[in-house]
Amino acid sequence: MIEGKKRGAWGIAEPILRNLGLTLFAMFALFPLVWMVLCSFKSDAQMYNTVFAFTPTLENYKAVLVGTDYFKAFFQNLVVAGGAVLVTIIAGVPCAYALARYNFKKKEDVAFQILSFKFAPEILVILPVFLIFQKIGLYDTYFGLIWVYQLITMPLVIWVVRGYFEDISVEVEQAAQLDGYAWYEIFFKTLIPLIKPCLVSSALLAFIFAWNSFTFPLILSGFKIQTITITALRYIASDTVHYGQVAVASTIAVLPEVVVALFIQNMYGSRRQQSSAASRMKCL
Repeated sequence: MIEGKKRGAWGIAEPILRNLGLTLFAMFALFPLVWMVLCSFKSDAQMYNTVFAFTPTLENYKAVLVGTDYFKAFFQNLVVAGGAVLVTIIAGVPCAYALARYNFKKKEDVAFQILSFKFAPEILVILPVFLIFQKIGLYDTYFGLIWVYQLITMPLVIWVVRGYFEDISVEVEQAAQLDGYAWYEIFFKTLIPLIKPCLVSSALLAFIFAWNSFTFPLILSGFKIQTITITALRYIASDTVHYGQVAVASTIAVLPEVVVALFIQNMYGSRRQQSSAASRMKCL
């Protein structure tokens, strides 16, 4: 009886405590975003002497969106990050397939070398890249930034997609060959649909990393191309920092990342529901 009562009490308290813990964690994780949005509606005079009770103003949004070319920087950042991910998908997916399927000398060394580019500090390569770009005319160009962004996006996509290719049985390709498919038909019609969830999620994750890049555009871009991470520096004056304008620029800059994160969550959530429904059908 006593054990039954304890189990019953724990059964009631467990979901309450779990939901309370998840709520506290969500508040902790979302508080910086909420605070950033609140600061975007504060004037410089209210920034230090108010917390939640203040008189909201749209002057910061007017100064950033109307008084500067922020939307131009937003578009340029979208072109550079999107172009970098597109090049990564075109070149990285075949590379990941080769590392997963073919055996050649020092294959793992090559794979680790590719991965090391992701962990290497950007400041380590920025100076020689800067000198090379100036000599070959790639400084302050879309192509130059998209090219150097491969150090950020390519290793991520290659290693994630490689794992998915390795999980696909070789018999799938052999069966397609017996059916008379050419190698490119097997790759595009059979393998790519199987790795589509991984491909989309890794591409979106690579887009987030490219979108947030700061060091490369800071050194390798000038007046023609400026990403939003560099444009935010305009609101830091020599004698003061316009925190409200910085908050506006950061709030708008984080919107694509929030949309991407929600898309990834929705995609994986729907796939989990489909897999659980399929497993229940098999049980029936």
